[in-house]
Amino acid sequence: QVQLVESGGGLVQAGGSLRLSCAASGRTFSSYAMGWFRQAPGKEREFVATRSWGGSVTYYADSVKGRFTISRDNAKNTVYLQMNSLKPEDTAVYYCAARPRYYSGSFSGPGAYDYWGQGTQVTVSS
Repeated sequence: QVQLVESGGGLVQAGGSLRLSCAASGRTFSSYAMGWFRQAPGKEREFVATRSWGGSVTYYADSVKGRFTISRDNAKNTVYLQMNSLKPEDTAVYYCAARPRYYSGSFSGPGAYDYWGQGTQVTVSS
């Protein structure tokens, strides 16, 4: 089992920044690739970013590329999502999730991830 707890959400004006954190506990954190997803009201959960278990490989959704950065600190069992140049359309509940290290399927689908946090709300005002 892996327990994930997100923090850092809040209300920010368009153009502003937030940094989300996701603290993991339980099984070996470094055995998992980590991802961030988001879900806006009335919409499906969508992929935002992922970082490999070793931390060297990252992928981003086109909608956030160049604005968001995913990072991880295996010593602290924590993954981060730095969000810059926020837009109102970034408003959503943000979730972190853990994907098995050797998962070979698509990393952008929620089904690839075994463990999820409870989510943290991000609201961007115009």
